[in-house]
Parts: sequence; C-alpha cells; structure tokens
Amino acid sequence: MLSKKAKYGLKALLMLARESRRGPVLVAEIAARERIPKKFLGSILLELKHHGIVQSKKGSGGGYFLGRTPGDITLGTVIRVLDGPLAPIPCVSQTAYMRCEECVNEHACGVHLVMKEVRDSTARILDGVTLAQVNHDVAAHVLRVG
Repeated sequence: MLSKKAKYGLKALLMLARESRRGPVLVAEIAARERIPKKFLGSILLELKHHGIVQSKKGSGGGYFLGRTPGDITLGTVIRVLDGPLAPIPCVSQTAYMRCEECVNEHACGVHLVMKEVRDSTARILDGVTLAQVNHDVAAHVLRVG
C-alpha cells in the first residue's frame, strides 16, 4: 500500500511539474493547494531534495522546484525514495533482497513466484510513467469529463 508520505510527495511533485515554468514554489503554497500538512510536506521535500528530485532556493522568490524535467521523473523513482523497495516481500526485492528464514527453496516457493510477478508488474508500470505523463493524462481526463 502506498504510504501517505509517498502519496503526498507525488501530489507535491505533480504540482511542481505543472508549475515548472513559474519557478520556485513555497512549501506553504504547495501544502495549502494540495491539502497536505505543511510540516510533513517540508520533511518530504527535504528527503526528495537529498535525492536530487527537487531543489530549493532561499530568500525572496524562493521555494522548491523540480531538480529534473517532469518527463525525467518516474513515479517508481519517487516511491522508492519515499517508501523504499516496490517489492511486497523482501525475497523478491531488487534493492533490498533478504532471504526468508522459513524458505527451503525460494525458486520452488509459490509465494515467491507470485510476488515476483507483482513486483515486476508494479515496477514496469511505475517506472514507465513520468510526472509529465500523469499531468497530461489528468488534463485530458478533465477535458473529457469537463
């Protein structure tokens, strides 16, 4: 399940992507527009900054802005930064692999096989979708429903 931290991070990044031509956006404005607790958002953005996903500018006209173009930031990257591995269980993780204590042969384990498929499908979807694509799809959907 996606944590609130990752959900809020994605919502903030999608807003920054929409506002990318405007320049830096204050944490308070992002928090108010996206209905995210300001203090929590501040810690999320700081973590994203440590990974180069956002940058910040201090002083007048300061705030946060994307560290890369919206088309270069995938949802999978963001979720891994904020929530950790996409794998539902450690024995199928590509970044935080850990063998299950009770497993005699993970290659003959049905749970392992199914959860590996879940991980692969999840990664394929999330690593194949960028902030730019999501914002484009939302705008197209709003026009259709409109």
